[in-house]
Amino acid sequence: MMMLPSGVRVHIAVGVTDMRKGLDGLAMLVQGVLAEDPFSGHLFAFRGRKANLIKIIYWDGNGLCLFTKRLDQGGFIWPQIDDPGGKIVLSSAQLSMLVEGIDWRAPERVWRPEKAG
Repeated sequence: MMMLPSGVRVHIAVGVTDMRKGLDGLAMLVQGVLAEDPFSGHLFAFRGRKANLIKIIYWDGNGLCLFTKRLDQGGFIWPQIDDPGGKIVLSSAQLSMLVEGIDWRAPERVWRPEKAG
């Protein structure tokens, strides 16, 4: 599981984003559309139209960082909200599932003990 420092939030930009954008273009979307500070140290995630590519940007204290992942099969589960500029905040556990291509909204628990001991 991906562990984030205390106080770091994960913002998911709802809808689709032009994946040709790089660090500067995505930082401008964070500032202009999401109305957040791209230099806050929080993570901001964007998904392309095909749903198989995500980009996450964050400020590490001395520069913007870009994480990109493309799934070879399937797609990333993304919020379906029609609010332009909308965002959803995820926990670090939900982000870990999202990056792995798992449905973070309703993860399936595969094992549960029947009794203690």
